[in-house]
Amino acid sequence: MRKMARRLPVATALAAGLVCLSVSIKAEPTLLGNAPANEIRIGSFMPYTGPLAAFSSIGRAEAAYFDMINARGGVNGRKLRLISYDDSSDPVTAMAHAHKLVEQDDVLLIFGAFGTPSNLAVRPYLNEKQVPHLFVASGDDAWNAPEAFPWTMGWQPQSRREGRIYASYIKTYYAERKIAVLWQNDQFGRDMLLGLEESLGNDARMIVADTTFDISDRTIDSQVDFLHSSGAEVLVFDGSPAVAALALRQMAEIGWQPVFLLDNASASIANALRPAGLENSIGVITTEFLKDPGDPAWKDDAEMKEWMSFMDKYYPEGDKSDINAVFGYAAAATLVEVLTRCGDDLSHENIMQEAEGLDRFEVPLALQGITASTGPNDFRPIKQLRLVQFDGQSWQPIGDVIDSAFQDK
Repeated sequence: MRKMARRLPVATALAAGLVCLSVSIKAEPTLLGNAPANEIRIGSFMPYTGPLAAFSSIGRAEAAYFDMINARGGVNGRKLRLISYDDSSDPVTAMAHAHKLVEQDDVLLIFGAFGTPSNLAVRPYLNEKQVPHLFVASGDDAWNAPEAFPWTMGWQPQSRREGRIYASYIKTYYAERKIAVLWQNDQFGRDMLLGLEESLGNDARMIVADTTFDISDRTIDSQVDFLHSSGAEVLVFDGSPAVAALALRQMAEIGWQPVFLLDNASASIANALRPAGLENSIGVITTEFLKDPGDPAWKDDAEMKEWMSFMDKYYPEGDKSDINAVFGYAAAATLVEVLTRCGDDLSHENIMQEAEGLDRFEVPLALQGITASTGPNDFRPIKQLRLVQFDGQSWQPIGDVIDSAFQDK
């Protein structure tokens, strides 16, 4: 029997503790609204505290990247100031921060805000205000809806397409094997399962069990034990790195060795595989689009060496093995490209026009063959992924780079 545990996530209002990361500059007397004329204010929110705090290094690396750009003279003569608040991944708190950023902090745009539930909460407000809501740090399909929400754009590959890639892989190499799915109980976790089911089609009967966990769960032993009892030979996981580590540890404890497919967001050697035990992580399969600094395969890579120098100078307290810091660096570079192309026209309309005009932009630290391209009807900048498998030390490629846009066909 297939057990379904599809509960609706419950949003809880948290105390609005704030973390503000900003680049310090001297304010000039001429103002644009309440912002100095030589300053570009950028707003964001991140889970600096709470169960998803491992992702906070994204925001810290973005602030450090802007600090580096300012040291080089800024963007078209203007300094960048990132104002980033802690929402603890709570949509209610995120909504309050969005109002403050727009109405009190006078930010020009919202950039790289983290998480599916929080960004879904603020998207209607930001689109009503016609404030650019760029490069959302979430792989949800919702960020590619230019007709309904023309001011919101994603950045990373979409989770639903990632699920379709996994389905194709399973059908090719593990046909007729029983599949189990362990997913985070929210829109983020649900997306990959939907993509998996869509691409499997009639073969979705291969999914013999699925169950959920909440981001606040401290143990998932019972969920792993249940899925093990289903007889599944393939396990697809979609959730946070910390919970992925718990799952891998429990699987090793009970001696269950299914083919383990891990979502890209959790595919971090530093944050998931090492805490699980590298010996317990051998054979894990995932997709990637950025170079993992925890992977020794990149130790002599020129881009990685440049990133390491950046970390030493601008983010010395950061973890040099943390791929989330790479993510923040690469996303910030994409925004700087857009702002640079804007020249002196920093109207909301022109910012969106330039964001819609990326043409194979070479994202720093992206894998070879992976670039960012957009259009008026395509709000998915990065669409390529590569399947890889962990050998105990490094991610080894499985085939060529895959354009996830083809998963729609």
